Amino acid sequence: MIRVTRMNGLEFVVNAELIEFVESTPDTVLTLTTGKKFVLKDSLQDVVDKIIAYRKDIGTKIIYQSAPANEQSLERCDE
Repeated sequence: MIRVTRMNGLEFVVNAELIEFVESTPDTVLTLTTGKKFVLKDSLQDVVDKIIAYRKDIGTKIIYQSAPANEQSLERCDE
């Protein structure tokens, strides 16, 4: 869970695993996988930093890499 602040100053916590998008339009808009949206006082970078800190805290590694070129697709494994 991460703590964020609505535009009216009220703080609440949100499950970071449910965050799908964070946009700056110029207000920060947080969109959950459920489709629910929140307009926040927090900056986009603050929200990203909180998500990263949360993931570090629970031990989740964020890995950005491509699948190896020699890896076969799942469809071929079923044949």
